[in-house]
Amino acid sequence: MFERPSGGDRALLVELDLGEGRVADRLAELAALATSAGASVAGTVTGRRRRPDPATFAGKGKVEEIAGLRRSANADLVIFDHPLSGVQQRNLEQALECRVVDRASLILDIFALRAQSREGKLQVELAQLKHMATRLVGGWTHLERQRGGIGLRGPGETQLETDRRLIAQRVRFINERLRGVARTRATQSRTRQRAAVRTVALVGYTNAGKSTLFNRLTGARALAADKLFATLDTTLRRVHVPDAETIVVSDTVGFIRDLPHDLIAAFRATLAEAAQADLLLHVIDASAPDRDDQIAAVEAVLEEIGASSVPQIRVYNKCDAAGSDAGVERDPCGNITAVRASALTGDGCAALRDALAERFPLGEAHVRDSRPAVTAESGS
Repeated sequence: MFERPSGGDRALLVELDLGEGRVADRLAELAALATSAGASVAGTVTGRRRRPDPATFAGKGKVEEIAGLRRSANADLVIFDHPLSGVQQRNLEQALECRVVDRASLILDIFALRAQSREGKLQVELAQLKHMATRLVGGWTHLERQRGGIGLRGPGETQLETDRRLIAQRVRFINERLRGVARTRATQSRTRQRAAVRTVALVGYTNAGKSTLFNRLTGARALAADKLFATLDTTLRRVHVPDAETIVVSDTVGFIRDLPHDLIAAFRATLAEAAQADLLLHVIDASAPDRDDQIAAVEAVLEEIGASSVPQIRVYNKCDAAGSDAGVERDPCGNITAVRASALTGDGCAALRDALAERFPLGEAHVRDSRPAVTAESGS
């Protein structure tokens, strides 16, 4: 069993181009993820492959290269920016003689680090358990070495079935707790509907500036940090917009490319705030070099949680860093489709408030569609 060093992990990052391109951008994001998880980057390895190797993902020659670089960099952890099967992870750990983590496990680790509320911790644990359950068979030899000893020797299958049963029991318990959370959220949503309160959800790629914009619009003091997944727990606040209906804004968890499916399923009750909103403000980092890829990643998650049909205004945040002027963009019918703003300086935020007033003018009938409520049970 590999021990976590007391001084923090030194991580070697592996980014292999399987035809997607933008290796530098992906490697930079992986480095930001590793740093957010508390690791220091000891080095990087890049390469190209037409397809993953079934046994080690990277192939024999590349694994030997990674092993040599790991030893020379004195790294105690190797992080692959790719999904690894249980068998691939086990084989890599044997060949590299250190812990190996894939992208999904890294993101889950960050979520576990950030979770503050009881609900958030349950959601992260559920995702981790489901992720672990898929690896019990492939990683069994590795687990058996950890658990071996007097009183623990015996048929591996027996212990494997025990682990499966314990995981299944814990998953059922957490699902029941989260169903209670979903019922509470549904009740709160119906209360807001009866009170004719408009709901606006902030969505976007992680670190796009959602929490900073939330604070700017509502006067709240939600955590706004320059790090990935700073916000996990949904926060709701009323925003005062003259000549508009009552509006409540929710700040939600950020999205990222290749977000683990188990994580999306576990956070379904939280993400229901977006699926049931009257309007989405899709916050985009206008200065990001891979802005279009980030937009596509967010749209993919919105599709998965059933929020793709919710009306949307894009907010191109950080326009000051992008070198563009604050302002609004309209479609041929004159409807506002996008706002260029800077949540940090406040430029363009008045125009965003005007856009909300234009979308929800005071005195108009409050008409909602018939979208079904999204619960923690949906899609799980």
